[in-house]
This record gives sequence, structure tokens and C-alpha cells, in this order.
Amino acid sequence: MKVMKNPIGENWGQEHLADQKLWALLVEVDTDLAAQARERGCRHCGGKLHAADYERKPRGGPQWDRRFSFCCAAEGCRRRRTPGSVRFLGRRIYAGLIVVLLAAMVHGLTPERVRRIQEKLGIDRRTLERWREWWLSAFTAGSYWKAARARFLPVLSERTLPWSLCARFGSERAGGLIGLLGFLAPLTTGSDAAM
Repeated sequence: MKVMKNPIGENWGQEHLADQKLWALLVEVDTDLAAQARERGCRHCGGKLHAADYERKPRGGPQWDRRFSFCCAAEGCRRRRTPGSVRFLGRRIYAGLIVVLLAAMVHGLTPERVRRIQEKLGIDRRTLERWREWWLSAFTAGSYWKAARARFLPVLSERTLPWSLCARFGSERAGGLIGLLGFLAPLTTGSDAAM
């Protein structure tokens, strides 16, 4: 696993992981995203949406037990609408914040600090390597990134993802990190990717 010097500073990711206000703010943002999706109604028939949340037990963060989702109330439709999320990154078992920060921190931390983080959160080195591989291959090959990367000038280095995204969004600040997680929110669901 390659470790690079991080100009943002070695503590920026760890500070976010320990920030309880940030974790609470992520719930508020997801609640707002869910309310917006519910107001828009069913994408297929325009029907009213009822709560049909998914049970979740993500690792590495607060004990969130629900992922917001809805089901159309119209008989004959009953299609699901799952809004984007800043708490979850797809179906990964770790909270999205953990996946983003730890994969990014590999670029700016000493191997000793990576080891301590792995021990504290119980994340195996192979899991971190899979996350890095996902960022460097599946993410960069995906249609979302191919369309979204044009938003960034100068061009972001794909070899250092997600660290280069963290740096561009100013993720050393909580607001920048939430902006990055919001940018990634369309990846968190297949049914509402246009959000």
C-alpha cells in the first residue's frame, strides 16, 4: 500500500472520525435527502411514497440501524425509491465516511498510524486494500466518475483517489467532507442515481 505525504495534515481524518457532531450532521443531511425524495413522489407513477427503510448495521461509526427508503403506495406500482445517502456508500458494511477517509488517509499517513487506525476500528489491511482497489479501478471505470470528473479543473489525479477528491473538496473541514459525501451520494443507490 503506497503512502504519500499529505499536505492537509496527518490528523484531519482522525479528527473527523472522532467528531460526534459530524456524525449527527450526516443523519440530518440524509433526513433532508429522504424528505426531498418523498416530496417528489414515485418516479414512475407520481404516487405517494411510504417509508420502507432498510435495516443496516454499519461498522466503524454510530449504530445507525436504518437506511432511508420508500415504496410507492399506488396499487400496481409499489416501486421502491431509495434516496442518495451521505452515511452509506452503497452496500459496504462500513459507514461511507470510514470508507472515504481511511482510503484517503493511506496517502498521507505513516504505516504506524495506519496500523493504529486498523486496530482501533478493527479493519483488516486486506479490506483497506480492497477499498483502494475499488477507488482506483471500479470507481474510475464507472459511468458516474466518467461524467463527473469533467467538473474538476485542474484535472484530479485518479492514482490518488479518494485523497485527491478530499483535497479538492477541502475535506479537512467538516463542510468540505459533507460536500464530498454529497458528491458521492448518487453512487449510494442504483434506483435513484439521477439525484
